[in-house]
Amino acid sequence: MTPAPLMPKATAVWLVENTALSFDQIAQFCNLHPLEVRAIADGDAAQGIKGTDPVLMGQLTREQIAAAEADPSINLKLKEPTVPLTSAAKTGRGRKGPRYTPVSRRQDRPNAILWLVRNHPELKDAAIMRLVGTTKSTITAIRNRTHWNAATLAPMDPVTLGLTTQTELDMEVNRANKEKPPTAAAGATLLSAAETTARKEAEAAAAKSESEGKPGGDIDVSAVFAKLKQLGGDKKPDDE
Repeated sequence: MTPAPLMPKATAVWLVENTALSFDQIAQFCNLHPLEVRAIADGDAAQGIKGTDPVLMGQLTREQIAAAEADPSINLKLKEPTVPLTSAAKTGRGRKGPRYTPVSRRQDRPNAILWLVRNHPELKDAAIMRLVGTTKSTITAIRNRTHWNAATLAPMDPVTLGLTTQTELDMEVNRANKEKPPTAAAGATLLSAAETTARKEAEAAAAKSESEGKPGGDIDVSAVFAKLKQLGGDKKPDDE
């Protein structure tokens, strides 16, 4: 299986909407089934997913797409990282302390941070620091757009830049998702047992008054409603 882009379905959405590539070519590049790509094109799948431009991400070039559009037999391939990774960097083993970034790649770290902030808002600053070897102040400046070079920054995939590996990025994303607090299910607020009992007594008293030919607002019903007020209930019962 060939390496897939970071967000396969989002990439497939963009390729379907913006290129003339065949479903088979898109499926091969994104590691999806051709029928799934067809479903995306028909609007039956990936609804609500915003397309991700693989060219902007540095995962494809315009020339690759144009050549594949002209020849359906051409299969797209992810661009190789500009800086080759060592075996230690690929496995993530044997590394202690802050990540070392080659001098030739250090100017790309702000672009990588911007990409992570935009595409993975769930990542904490500590996770971004581990991935690209930066400082908390730099991350804060990029988040707040107070970085000295904010006007010219462009989001770029840190994996493509060679600043981290896909395995390490996936691990940090999975860890961040697991640390998210569970969403509390919204539901109606239950009445207290005392208030429920009092309401039932009011309904029974009203029914008894009606059967005896008494008006609905007799003393017995008023007494039950007074009990409700004592219990702290501030809601008026429904009219019979």
